Amino acid sequence: MKAPQVDKLLHKNQLLGAFEPDVRARIMRRMEPVEMKLGTTVCEAGGILRHAYFPEGCVLSLLTVLENGSEIECANIGREGAFGIFAAMYSRVSFNRCTVQLQGPMVRCEIELLRDEFQKSKHLQDLFVSFSETLLSQVMQTVACNSLHTVEERLCRWLLMMHDRAEGTKLTYTHEFLARIMGANRTSVTLAAQSLQNQGFINYRRGLMQVVNRPGLEAASCECYAVVKKRFDAFLTPPSSAAQETKTGRGGTR
Repeated sequence: MKAPQVDKLLHKNQLLGAFEPDVRARIMRRMEPVEMKLGTTVCEAGGILRHAYFPEGCVLSLLTVLENGSEIECANIGREGAFGIFAAMYSRVSFNRCTVQLQGPMVRCEIELLRDEFQKSKHLQDLFVSFSETLLSQVMQTVACNSLHTVEERLCRWLLMMHDRAEGTKLTYTHEFLARIMGANRTSVTLAAQSLQNQGFINYRRGLMQVVNRPGLEAASCECYAVVKKRFDAFLTPPSSAAQETKTGRGGTR
């Protein structure tokens, strides 16, 4: 009974949909649907991954965890990608804690199955490398954003990323949850949310946030949202070589 359910959802994950048909068919036979509640830990930092997870409507958060127990989000993964790709390529140890940030459906397959297909398929190798580079670019952009931009700008970026993945405009997040994910104190997050509401960009009450003016939210965000989105929109069609059209990039001339 599981296979038809997975097949119905398959088109929603872009990475899975980009697999070669014969590779996808073999993986599909051993794929299973899973759904976890908001805040559920998929894997702890340092844990052994036994499955790769492909979000179909949920969002997974990758958290860097320190010795004192504090944590901060370094990346998130929606229906454009998967959690466990690094494990399929090389190491099965998870570098980050992975939790469910937006509740919804996803599918998973065994790491060993995915690794076997990765080793045999040049197309899959290129696809996994392209996604891994894209995910790394999100991590690097998030580091800069957390260090250099205001809590309000960061909150705008984060809400826009969640709004892109959510099926609807309502997001169920408390200020405590947002503060933990963003590595900010609760007061700062509350003031930022109040400012966005006063400007008419969002409505929120009792843990429920609704985006009501997306263009305004985009204008109030830092450039990090657009930079990351552009990279993720293009990762399924990686360039034929490492050479770029320009050597100057966003940093100007050298």
